[in-house]
Amino acid sequence: MTNRAGAPVVVGVDGSRSALDAVGVAAREAVARNRPLRVVHAFIWPLFGAPLGPAPVGPPDGGLRNEAERIVTEAVAEAGKIAPELTVTGYLSDGAPTPVLLREARDAALVVLGTRGLGGFAGLLIGSVAVQVSARADCPVLVVRGEPRADGPVLVGVDGSALSTEALGFAFAAAAQRDTGLLAVHAWLTPAPLGPGDVLPLVYDVEALAAEEERVLAEALAGWSQRYPDVPVTRRLVPGAAARVLVEESASAQLTVVGAHGRGALGGMLLGSVSHAVLHHGHGPLVIVRRPAA
Repeated sequence: MTNRAGAPVVVGVDGSRSALDAVGVAAREAVARNRPLRVVHAFIWPLFGAPLGPAPVGPPDGGLRNEAERIVTEAVAEAGKIAPELTVTGYLSDGAPTPVLLREARDAALVVLGTRGLGGFAGLLIGSVAVQVSARADCPVLVVRGEPRADGPVLVGVDGSALSTEALGFAFAAAAQRDTGLLAVHAWLTPAPLGPGDVLPLVYDVEALAAEEERVLAEALAGWSQRYPDVPVTRRLVPGAAARVLVEESASAQLTVVGAHGRGALGGMLLGSVSHAVLHHGHGPLVIVRRPAA
């Protein structure tokens, strides 16, 4: 779990409704973690050599840079309405959204993003910025999808990998902050043929396989309940594909936490197949943890 002393919660904004929803979630996350909030807008137009100031015959407060500054000001004001006691700063950074946010993530405790901004394409389920930042950020990334639930557990996917352990740390802390329970889910599959003509053993012990998967789940959770004794934990061992199981379980969770890659991840993918599926098809806010905290 990322625990950088003094690091802010960072939220990316672009003037869209989705970004303002993310500001609300980010403000509450910052208050819960006793951290400042940093509102960031990536100002891409200088890269294209576009005129940035007011038009010669237009109003003095016109132009692309003034509009970008208004986006930041509006977002900072929105955060102040939600959490008046919160320390909020706004920052306008020249550059494309993904590299700007990845730079911010180096010194952040958490990056919060909406699902799709003003530059999104209608055919995309999730905006490309959210996908790329989630895949490469140096801190956990919270993607805000729809209206967050006020009830339900914090759901975490467990597979025994290093990032699964980091996801558990984040999920336990989040459950404690929300005063709710933790649902730890481990999905597993029975052996399947490797290809045409492959023959499975005539008999395999399903109970033994289930016991081994239960051991993986128990070992992953070992110690966390002692560190968070007030967080009630439900362990769920579910036969089935991990992506499908987590998508289904996320419908009743107020927050879902997964590692960016698990034991079965393919190195060439931006995100592991499970985290990618939950990002695109799951419900409610999702936290993706890409690497263990330094």
